[in-house]
Amino acid sequence: MNIEEKLRATIRDVKDFPKEGIVFKDITPIMMDPLLSKELVDELYSMYKDEELDAVAGIESRGFLFGYPLAMRLGVPFVLIRKKGKLPYDKISHDYDLEYGSATIEMHTDAVGHNQRVLIHDDLLATGGSAQAAALLIEKSGAQVAGFNFLVSLSFLNGEEKLKEFSSKISKFVAY
Repeated sequence: MNIEEKLRATIRDVKDFPKEGIVFKDITPIMMDPLLSKELVDELYSMYKDEELDAVAGIESRGFLFGYPLAMRLGVPFVLIRKKGKLPYDKISHDYDLEYGSATIEMHTDAVGHNQRVLIHDDLLATGGSAQAAALLIEKSGAQVAGFNFLVSLSFLNGEEKLKEFSSKISKFVAY
């Protein structure tokens, strides 16, 4: 089996979470399998080792799970993009709309430098709101979005459309 098939076989559906009618794609079983987790990080490394990235940014919180190991393997900094009020130092923020409300994300002002190339990583691409907000934070800091990476994409929600203005490099392992 290739990595997509292994992930597809491992990711579980949780019906009616977080609300009735939603089928949640649960990636936690991946972390219960250390060999699959290592294979996933190895695959991420192979995908990005030649991309000349200056940093990997992970979106709270599941974007940290594989984004940080990827950054370590690439030998580049890992940038935390967190919910409002979670970062202790000087920060910039961006407000955005969700399917069910609004949110604010933040990043330290010294997390990325001018013209640095940053890969944005998260576990799931749904409507694209969180990833778009992360890209706007990266750009506000004077850096460039080098691409996006997701473990799972809910393609029927068309989230990629919001991201194409930042980068044409949008990758995912599993699409539903």
